[in-house]
Amino acid sequence: MTPEEMACLHTERVRPDWIDYNGHMNLAYYVLVFDHATDALLDRVGLGAAYREATGGSVFVAEAHVIYRSEVLAGEDLRVASRVVDVDEKRLRLFHEMTAGDDRRPAAGIELMILHVDLASRRTRPFPAAPLERLRELRAAQAALPLPREVGRGISMAKKR
Repeated sequence: MTPEEMACLHTERVRPDWIDYNGHMNLAYYVLVFDHATDALLDRVGLGAAYREATGGSVFVAEAHVIYRSEVLAGEDLRVASRVVDVDEKRLRLFHEMTAGDDRRPAAGIELMILHVDLASRRTRPFPAAPLERLRELRAAQAALPLPREVGRGISMAKKR
């Protein structure tokens, strides 16, 4: 998959029931949309539902860091671009970027650490060769792109002087 093909793996429209008492999309639904984008990526590299059914292997999210950039309202169209930040034999680090509305304004991002697991033992195991190669190809194809500034960022409160 080329960087151009990665430009938008997932699109979704904000449903009215995703809107909270503040009049914008509730934080849980940002994560849901990002989860759908992760599923789209996994399907493309051969680690989706069919893989799980055939092999008993799957992935678990071990860590997530969500960054909210702008409010998202009911009925707006969302687009999610996915980035393979890093991958090794058992781990995958992704960054998804969400844009919203006709103006495609930056809405949110999420960094994920994902582990490949054996569902029978519930322990990590290496990725199969073909999906691992596809993930490495994606990482290489995206390597020239600048990393989003939020990649690797933690949560902190700077001391005010």
